[in-house]
Amino acid sequence: MKTQSPSSPEIIPDKLYFKIGEVSEIAGVPPHVLRFWESEFPRISPKRTSSGQRLYSRRDVELVLKIKSLLYQRKFTIAGARQHLRDAAGRTEPDSRLMLDELRTELKRLRDLLE
Repeated sequence: MKTQSPSSPEIIPDKLYFKIGEVSEIAGVPPHVLRFWESEFPRISPKRTSSGQRLYSRRDVELVLKIKSLLYQRKFTIAGARQHLRDAAGRTEPDSRLMLDELRTELKRLRDLLE
């Protein structure tokens, strides 16, 4: 089964790991571009097999598609795309803290009910 990435119209096959050639085909960029992006965007971190072959996770592929969109469609520079991704990651952190605070409050309420 294939799923659609929210950040772009490309379709990602339903797999755990992808080889660099597969990611290249999905994203529509040459493998050397993916290797360059790995050096510029630390969040792209494919695992390596014992023979040194890169295995990209679904999260890595989605990030590659997001980076491609930022660079090619929205015309960001590499530094601008890096900053945009950093800012986007920072915006989600307070939401996580709020959810944790709400969960903590609910757990305390349940504990008090049980006592």
